[in-house]
Amino acid sequence: MSDLFWLTDEQMERLRPFFPKSHGKPRVDDQRVLSGIVFVNRNGLRWRDAPGDYGPHKTLYNRWKRWGEAGVFTRMMEGLAAAGAEPQTVMIDATYLKAHRTASSLRVKKGNLGRLIGRTKGGMNTKLHAVADANGRPLSFFMTAGQVSDYTGAAALLDDMPKAQWLLGDRGYDADWFRDALQAKGIQPCIPGRRSRNEPVWYDKRRYRRRSRIEIMFGRLKDWRRIATRYDRCPTAFFSAVALAATVTGYEQRVLTLIEQRG
Repeated sequence: MSDLFWLTDEQMERLRPFFPKSHGKPRVDDQRVLSGIVFVNRNGLRWRDAPGDYGPHKTLYNRWKRWGEAGVFTRMMEGLAAAGAEPQTVMIDATYLKAHRTASSLRVKKGNLGRLIGRTKGGMNTKLHAVADANGRPLSFFMTAGQVSDYTGAAALLDDMPKAQWLLGDRGYDADWFRDALQAKGIQPCIPGRRSRNEPVWYDKRRYRRRSRIEIMFGRLKDWRRIATRYDRCPTAFFSAVALAATVTGYEQRVLTLIEQRG
């Protein structure tokens, strides 16, 4: 089928260093299986509905589950992000991802952290906190239940924040402790002050306009139907889908940026 997604040889060479070693019997064709995994996640399909061109759907699911639990997709995203990041300016923001009824049970097993799904005005949601570079390419993520404050995500992402000159964020990140933590890392915050502040906070309005690029990044991620609507109960599986989408869309965005620079 001509409309199926296939990873190119160039993309496979960039991803191959992050693949786990094959022990014993060689793995089935990595390019075919990974292309099928991308197709299922991008189109929000059940695994059994994957086109036959990608091979047995059980092979796709087993590879997805095994590599997801091993953190392979997360390492792909982080490794490629570190290699192509532009750290002079970074951006931080969060977005809501709607949880489907098949994933929205709030029951928590003993010793488990839960499914990272919370109840908000918009229904059952998961919140995705993200840091992106100046071109809107994702660098790191943190996932929480929907009702969790943006401050929690900011605190979790702070340690992994790359060295940068500026950080752009909206009013939801206007907190004295966050500004002090950024300046301690040598990062200048470009965050407008809350309207409840007694004294206004200066920020570079011209630079702040570039923050729209992280919103565009979220839009690209939500083009993947399995991310815009969360079907997975397991938070690890869902985070793997986010990491895989960020890897593919980040690579596509990097290619578009190079084309624009050359043009």
